[in-house]
Amino acid sequence: MAETTIADKIEENAKGPAKVSVDGTTVDAVNINDQITAEKHLAAKDASTKNHMGLFFRQFTAGGCG
Repeated sequence: MAETTIADKIEENAKGPAKVSVDGTTVDAVNINDQITAEKHLAAKDASTKNHMGLFFRQFTAGGCG
């Protein structure tokens, strides 16, 4: 079974109703803009914990050109 990601949950919530009322109980969904902001925050937090800090270094070697 595939793991559910935050993007999947945001898409699922966007398809559903914003407010539901059943038998006197009312449930409001979290605002979609707040969900997107939370996803961006978590992505930035995840990226900042990596050792490379967004930089990659490569070493090129001469050769293979004929």
